Order: sequence, then structure tokens, then C-alpha cells
Amino acid sequence: MSLDSKHSKGGFTLPGESGYEKLTLELADKWGADVIRDSDGTVLSDEILDSGYGIYSTICIIRDHNEWANANKDKLQQSFLMTQPKVADDSYVIFHLIDDFFDQQFVVNDSKESMKYWQVFDRTTGQEISNNFWTYEKEAGNVIVNNVIPYHSYTVSFLAYRIWEEISMYNHTTNNWDKEHLMPIDPVYPETQEYMLSWLKNWCETHPATTVVRFTSMFYNFVWIWGSSERNRNLFTDWGSYDFTVSPKMLDNFAERYGYKLTAEDFINKGALHVTHQPPVKTQLDYMDFVNSFVVEFGRKLVDMVHEYGKKAYVFYDDSWVGVEPYSKRFKDFNFDGLIKCVFSGYEVRLCAGADIETHELRLHPYLFPVGLGGLPTFAPGGDPTRDAKEYWNHTRRALLRAKIDRIGLGGYLHLVENYPDFVDYIAKISDEFRTIRDLHTNGSPYTLDVNVAVLHSWGSLRSWTLSGHFHETFMNDLIHINEALSGLPVNVSFISFEDVKTTDLSKYQVIINAGAQGTAWSGGDNWKDDSIVAVLTKWVYDGGTFIGVNEPSAVDGYNTTFRMAPVLGVDKNTSPYVCHGKWAFDKTEVEGLIPEGSFVPERCHVHLTDGNAKVLAEKDGNPLFTVNHIGKGKGIYLSTFETNVLNNRLLLNILMYAANMPLAQKYITDNSNMECAFYPADKRLIVINNSDAVQSTTVKTEFGDKKFENVAPFDTVIIQL
Repeated sequence: MSLDSKHSKGGFTLPGESGYEKLTLELADKWGADVIRDSDGTVLSDEILDSGYGIYSTICIIRDHNEWANANKDKLQQSFLMTQPKVADDSYVIFHLIDDFFDQQFVVNDSKESMKYWQVFDRTTGQEISNNFWTYEKEAGNVIVNNVIPYHSYTVSFLAYRIWEEISMYNHTTNNWDKEHLMPIDPVYPETQEYMLSWLKNWCETHPATTVVRFTSMFYNFVWIWGSSERNRNLFTDWGSYDFTVSPKMLDNFAERYGYKLTAEDFINKGALHVTHQPPVKTQLDYMDFVNSFVVEFGRKLVDMVHEYGKKAYVFYDDSWVGVEPYSKRFKDFNFDGLIKCVFSGYEVRLCAGADIETHELRLHPYLFPVGLGGLPTFAPGGDPTRDAKEYWNHTRRALLRAKIDRIGLGGYLHLVENYPDFVDYIAKISDEFRTIRDLHTNGSPYTLDVNVAVLHSWGSLRSWTLSGHFHETFMNDLIHINEALSGLPVNVSFISFEDVKTTDLSKYQVIINAGAQGTAWSGGDNWKDDSIVAVLTKWVYDGGTFIGVNEPSAVDGYNTTFRMAPVLGVDKNTSPYVCHGKWAFDKTEVEGLIPEGSFVPERCHVHLTDGNAKVLAEKDGNPLFTVNHIGKGKGIYLSTFETNVLNNRLLLNILMYAANMPLAQKYITDNSNMECAFYPADKRLIVINNSDAVQSTTVKTEFGDKKFENVAPFDTVIIQL
């Protein structure tokens, strides 16, 4: 930074560690920390607690209670599991229920209350098998299905207790812990609630130095099912799933409230489960709403107790976050004081920043762990934590320029940094950089183009900015790439559902984006069978809007086109019925300055022009990859897919300006696509960032004249006063 580069203080949460008091206090000063926290597996000594810093204490209210859990094993958390299908080659089929699953994670719940929810299916016919035709052998843990149809396929769905909490499992495997496995207890039971309230009361009384209680998170972890074979240990993961909330008690309570009963199949869904990237169904939405209401209602009691002891309550929006939903209508009812989000990417910054809460805090990567989330070394031989930190900061910084975050921090084991002085220096640099950006936001919002973008998918605003995992878990999803690009662009972004299309005034948006594969929540699936949605969006385009479709937008079978918005887009998906139909020939069209040098549109979906009117701006071997169709006063723009990177992010910004009928040469836009900028009118400060690993220069047009930035170092930040 060329301005405000002096060392500053505050807005930083440091992970302290008993036995490393000198290191903790030295780094608290160097990184400008005002808060010291403990981490999972660490404690803070009296010397640290009495050092004058604010103290965050981490609690996970559902784990670390093994004495109580062992005495109340019927109060452990549960999940529905389904056996691998078996083909019948005799008159009966035998299933040993736990064979397919990690026996250190699951044990069968064969109680009477549980077994009323078990189901056996003939998957060949899709029919449930009456319980008159199957039996359970308790001692052996087997289900025997009789009178089967030879060579049909069968499954058993059953409830299982979870005997090893998943984040504890992860920490054991990541950090080579050799300690007792922690079990997750379920607050759906009144006895558990009573225990938790008593435990928290005692905890608050015995932690007088704590200023902030950091809940990790509430009660239910995202689903993470491990298998028995090391060849496929991770059977299923979905960061947005509610599958780990289920129990006979929860299901009975649901039936009492909603007037109908859920079954195992409502969760198992033929073995696919209800993954977040599939459009939600009514039973799923009802159950999510029910769980959310329970989590908020009981969670509020815990938060109120924390407040009674004069402490603040923050929630960590990872791990056991399910039911928290920071964009739900109930989130404010928790009365949390802060939201903490671990971030790898810019869209996660925006997810945190957009929540309606007083304090927004980011937990930066890399964590101070020997290895990272993907299993590669970090603070270990072969690792390069400084390189990792620069990469993550490069992704998150561009989003930090667009939306205010109040605090940042790290997690893990502080002693691991002792042999990495360059990492220590780099964290000091970006901490000062963060505080400068935060203070500019405090004084006023950054300049933003008059472009209002709505992202249309099945979840709408409930899942603003998020999909079903971190970026590295859903990297093939078109929409996560678009969200990541949007997170740092100077445009206004909203997330809308298909119901919103019918009930909201769309005229406030210049651009609506629908992106994803056919049948997904992101493309929309059967929502596109609603003719009124097609009509409303088509009229909106005729009136001047731009509909941007990516991959298989508006795709659903059963109509004369696969893309319901094909008349707007001017392209449709190639499908087998049209193999013998002729294809419109085209010449590539150039729109000056629209496609930055080095940017590209990858090939994913194969499409054809519907009537020859759409202009093709990019193609591969005759397959249109990027098209523009003028229709009415508006436009339909199609991209085969979108892949976020430094240059493609500028491509998306250019497309949005073009879609909004703006000249591409706007003020406060760098003329070098490797760089981005943000202007803060209240302070008349201009920030320019180099997103590349090479030295770059740029010119920025401002109302104060053109400003040149020469030889900006790789990944560096420059701030000037205008």
C-alpha cells in the first residue's frame, strides 16, 4: 500500500495457545489483534486471559459431553441410511445393515420408535415391501427380506445413531489426534436441552474472562457419511443438507405440527438423498422450515443465557450450521451479536457481509494446521503457507472491496508459525490492509455502477451467495463460478426464486442470470414447467431487460424446445430428436472491447441457433459458445459455461455493462483486466489491486482525471487520495 501503510490495531482475532504465551502476545502486537481466541484442542493460560485482550471462547454445544452421552446413548444424533442395493438370486435377501458404513461413525438404532420408520424397497419396481415380508435379527444386525422376486434389486432404509461427531472425525484424521472420539448429542430431547442449559450456565460462571462465546455452530452438522471401504470412504457430503437432523422424536414432532408423516424415503430419495443442487420438494422445504424453527427457538435460550452473563454470542457459520440459515426470516430471532465465516473465496465473503447482524467476521485461510482441507501440507514439510495465504487473500480481497467486513482472524495452532517468518510478516501486511479497507467502508459505500443483477435459482434469497459447499467442493458448477466473479464486481447483486419472478417487480433489474445444468436447483428443473414464469420473463426482456443463460438455462423436457427461454436466447440445446434437422450457418460477430484479450468461454453445452438471428461471438468447431440475441427492447445472452479467473471476471463485467446498454469505458474501471479497483467517494480514496502473479500497470478514468498506476507488484494493493 502506498497510503495508510503504517501499522494499525484492532479488528483481528488471534488464536492463542497455552505454553506459547510469549509467541501469542508478540504476534497479537504484530498482527494488531484486539482479541485472542482458543481453538478446538487448545486452551488459553491465565497469562493470556489476563493480558488485557478481548477473549473469544469456542464451544460446540453438541460435542465434548461424552460422560453424559455414554449415559444417554438414546439421545445421540441420528441419520437415515440406505444399504447398497442387492440383487435377489434366491427367494430371500439378507442385509447386514452396517456393512456399507464406517462402524466408528454409525451404529444401528433398532429401538421400537426407530423401526416404525424403517423401509424396505424393491428398487426394480419402486414399490415398498410390507413389513410382513421382512424381519430384523437384532443380535446379528441383519434384515432378511422374504418372498422376493428373483433378480430384482432391494434396499433397506434404517435409522442409525452417529457415535463420532464428524468435525471431531475430521480433526482426528487431519491433525493425527489420538484421543477419545466425541459423540454428538441431540437437543430435540427435553432431557438434552435441560443438560445443555445446565452445562452452559456452569460454563459461563467458570469462564469470567470470556467476552465473546463463539458457538461452533449450533446443533446439527452438514451431512457427511463415511463408508466402510477406504476405496470410497466419503460416501456422501452436502454442506446444505438437513439429513443429520433426523430422529424419531423430530419426525414425530414434525407430524404433530404439519399434520402429515414423513418417511425414510422422503430423505433417502431412491438413494440420491435431497442434495442441495437439486430443486427442493415440498416435504423437504416443510422439514427444513420445521428444523429451522426448532434450532432458532432453542438456540435463542442459549444466546439469552450468554447475554445474561454479560458476554456476547457469535455463531460460526460452518460445521454444525444446519438450521441457522443466516438469510432466513428467523435469523434475527437468535439475537446473535456476530457471524463468523471461514472463507476460501470471494462469494463466501459476500455471504457473511450480507447477513443482517451487527458484526461480520472472517476466518481466513490457511488455518494453522499441518495440512489443509484438501489434505496437502500447509505448516508441514512441503507446504508453503505464505503462498497459500496470498492465493486466498487474492480471492477474498476483491470481495472485501465491495462489501464491509468488520473483523478477520485465524484459527488453529499458533506454534506452527514459528518456522515461517515470511508468513508472519505477510499476515501483518494484510491485516493492516484489511483495516484500511474496513475503515473506508465505515465512512461510506464504494462507487457502484448502475447495474442491478438478479441471480435466479430454486433457493432464491434463502441461499444467497452460497451453493452446497466451498468452492473446491463444487468447482464444476457454473453458478459458483459466476457468484465468485460477481463477488468482486462493482454491480448490485440479488438472489431471487421462481416464486419471486411471479410476485416481484422485475423492472428494478437490468439483468437476470440463470445458470446451471438441466434438472438442478440452479437451472431450475420443473419450475420451468410454469408457463407464467416463461411469459413474465419474456415480457421483461421485451421491455428492455437482458436474460443471461449459462450452460442449460431454463432447461426442462416435454416442450418444443429444451430451453424454455430459447425464443429469448435464440439458441437451444442439441438433442437427439433434432439430429436430422439442418443447422443455421453463422459468421462470428465482433463487439469491440467486449471480450478481453486472454479471456475465454469454455465449451460445456452443445447448442444450435433456433432462427439464425442470434449473433455468435465465440464458437468452437461450429458449436456456439457465446451468443447475443436482440429481441424487443432487450437481449438474450447465452454462454456455454463460465469459468472464473482474473481475465474472465472482467469478461463477465463487460457482459453485464453491455447487457445494461452501458459503454464499456466507464469511470473507476481499470483498463488492464488483470487489475481491479474500488473508489470510496466519502474519503476520495481509490484502491487498485493487482490480481495477477506478474507486475502490472493500469490507468483508471475518474472525475478527477485519469490516474496512472505503474509497475504494481504481483498481488499488491495500492491506495491513493484523489
